[in-house]
Amino acid sequence: MAIVSRVHVLCKKVLLLSKTVPWEPLVFSRSFADAQEQGWFRSLFVHKVDPRTDAHSSLLSKKETSGLYKIQFHNVKPECLDAYNSLSAEVQQRLHRAEDYPCEILGSWNTWYGEQDQAVHLWRYSGGYPALMECLNKLRKDKEYLEYRKERSKMLHSRKNQLLLEFSFWNEPSPRRGPNIYELRTYNLKPGTMIEWGNNWARAIKHRQENNEAVGGFFTQIGDLYVVHHLWAYKDLQSREETRKAAWRKPGWDENVFYTVPLVQSMECRIMIPLENSLLQ
Repeated sequence: MAIVSRVHVLCKKVLLLSKTVPWEPLVFSRSFADAQEQGWFRSLFVHKVDPRTDAHSSLLSKKETSGLYKIQFHNVKPECLDAYNSLSAEVQQRLHRAEDYPCEILGSWNTWYGEQDQAVHLWRYSGGYPALMECLNKLRKDKEYLEYRKERSKMLHSRKNQLLLEFSFWNEPSPRRGPNIYELRTYNLKPGTMIEWGNNWARAIKHRQENNEAVGGFFTQIGDLYVVHHLWAYKDLQSREETRKAAWRKPGWDENVFYTVPLVQSMECRIMIPLENSLLQ
């Protein structure tokens, strides 16, 4: 109740001042500490966004025919992880090399920090939804793949997937030489805020390109909605820490954080190790 009363009193003072003092925009300090101190006050005001005239998938993404992705999360029984990795790699490589399957496996990882005994796979479908459906129809008749699914089911606790589009202003994922560790940062946004998120990150991504750490940025189309995935690559955890700290010294990065944090309902970070068959090493 004390916090609510404090906010009510503050709002009354702001309204009284606005009648006598011309409004001037607040100057955002580049100090992270100052941003924390002032954040609760600034959150009282809504950052206005231009009204939408189209679906956010059309406004924010590259063409769906070139940028449809699928991400898979497989929670593996601990005693089966090595066998699962070996079996999955064999099948993935076969599908990746097959010319009659319009798909490619870009990355396969095991989670190092985050949810344990988990495998994460990132697929790209060249041709969008028609390519996805072509693959699905062929896989239903692929005896080797059906046998793989049967064996895989014995190794898993659970699994889920999502269909993604890539943000137009992010790098397109391409093969990388290692060794690297990968960070998958997942943001669950408030419904209706995807456009504002994209507008801010379109300006901010330039601050995270110097060390070539930005691998890909995606948002969900099917599965859990209003979910954003940012994929980063670093040499090691120390490199990750230094790169992230350096971003705070660049003008404009703190402003991006200030405007995007209120859009987030929850977030998650995974540190992942690429598997041998991953194109992203």
